[in-house]
Amino acid sequence: MMDALLKARLLLALMSAVLLPVPAYAQAVSVVDFTGRTVSLDAPARRIVTLAPHSVENLFSAGAGAALVGTVSSSDYPPQAREVRRVGSFNAYSLEAIASAQPDLIVMWGSGNGEATLGKLEVLGIPVFVSEPRRLEDIPRDIRALGVLAGTASVSEAEAQRVEQALATLRSRYQTAAPLLVMYEIWNDPLQTINGDHLISQVIELCGGRNIFADVATLAPRVNVESVLALAPQAIIASGTREQRPQWLDDWRRYPALPAVRDGGLFFVDPDLLERPTARVLQGAQALCEQLDTLRD
Repeated sequence: MMDALLKARLLLALMSAVLLPVPAYAQAVSVVDFTGRTVSLDAPARRIVTLAPHSVENLFSAGAGAALVGTVSSSDYPPQAREVRRVGSFNAYSLEAIASAQPDLIVMWGSGNGEATLGKLEVLGIPVFVSEPRRLEDIPRDIRALGVLAGTASVSEAEAQRVEQALATLRSRYQTAAPLLVMYEIWNDPLQTINGDHLISQVIELCGGRNIFADVATLAPRVNVESVLALAPQAIIASGTREQRPQWLDDWRRYPALPAVRDGGLFFVDPDLLERPTARVLQGAQALCEQLDTLRD
């Protein structure tokens, strides 16, 4: 429950937002979000708060970066995003800060912000678009929808088509390539990977790889070294926290008979290029495909 002072501040911020004029020439816009809800605006959004780093990137891709007036602490790309006002973190946002930014649209992350977030945001009386891109084809869908809501559909449509065409090109190039057994290592201690429902697993498949843990029920399961050795991946792709290759990837060299070690299949791709559902996944996919392809020579 919000205390009386917070409620009063939220009400004041909302009253200020209501007073923002709507241009007479503006036309209503409407899209369906990732929950199946119809999100309608009387005019394209001119002030947007987003609670996820991937939505920041997709808004810029959609040509709507200038409309951003609030985001969360981990939003660091493109560089302009670092200058946008912070309203908290993706899992500890401030309703008061969101309201005081006077947005006419809020973009939230369905799974990342938590199940209760939508209800909390709806109390503010501001339209909310729920973004939840889980598949590669969801990335251009997200960009398109954000462009419609921001009135930049011509830009977003061109970018969405570029992403679709690039994904189709990669798919065509590697769909007949010799399959490779692949493990994606999120972290080494505890040893953690991904299942087949994860976006990264779809990138692996795009490159002609086969995720050795695709059938595990958990999205990001913890596994043990023995299971990895038994499944004998031909490539191990390391994640990490920085752009540099993590040193712990070389821990696998203790097992020289492991195909990924024996044949030079210990690889690294910047996790931001694979883990965020944005147009930059094209860069991550290209890098991953090219590294895996070296094992086919």
